[in-house]
Amino acid sequence: MEEAIEKAVGRVIQTMHENLSEQLTVDDMARTAMFSKFHFSRVFRQATGISPGRFLSALRLQEAKRLLISTSLSVADISNRVGYTSVGTFSSRFKSSVGIAPTTYRQYGGFATRIVPDSRSIGAEIRSATIQGEVWAPSTARLGLIFVGLFPTCVPQGRPVRCTVLHSPGPYLLEDVPPGSWHLLSHAVSPGEEEIIGDPFSRAHAPSVAGVGPITIGPDTRITTADLHLRPAHPLDPPVLMALLDVRKVALRSAG
Repeated sequence: MEEAIEKAVGRVIQTMHENLSEQLTVDDMARTAMFSKFHFSRVFRQATGISPGRFLSALRLQEAKRLLISTSLSVADISNRVGYTSVGTFSSRFKSSVGIAPTTYRQYGGFATRIVPDSRSIGAEIRSATIQGEVWAPSTARLGLIFVGLFPTCVPQGRPVRCTVLHSPGPYLLEDVPPGSWHLLSHAVSPGEEEIIGDPFSRAHAPSVAGVGPITIGPDTRITTADLHLRPAHPLDPPVLMALLDVRKVALRSAG
């Protein structure tokens, strides 16, 4: 990616962070990037994988997650702070993206007790597909649980189509994958930092992320292989919106 484009998109993302309660338009963002509106939308998607509007929405929910576990602000106040005029719309959007309601997210300290994959099934006339491969990480990386899942877009939000959780880098297997075009995404957080949501422009507490896609699964696909290489998240990466699994409960289940 050209350095000038990356810097321009970075400026826009910084502006988004600083104005989450404001109704930023694509025209506003294009002016910040110093590009035409149409050129800006194209290069932003090229740099991040999603549209400016969807990226802004993801940042708002990411900030809402932080406020829910680090402040005593009401859900209504948080909703207003991150740019929503309707608490109902905010709560619905939060639950569909994070996986649990705002009050439940706060109650469990920012964790989810389990991740429920999409319930879609494959018809008897279509062969079951499998996606398999290896999750790699730098030898110096300190990783907790490693989540691997399939999503319709490059944003890890909502219910994954299929998923698995690894305790360390290594082989993964996703079975019974339905036909479609999916993004294979993985993320992990350093042990003890599950509750920290740091400055997105600092790598001090950045989660490790990886992605491959889109991967097309046809009606006759049997096995597809795709490896994932974890790296520190970059400010241009869409935020991980899913609630993190509670490592303590997973450890207890494993021990049992």
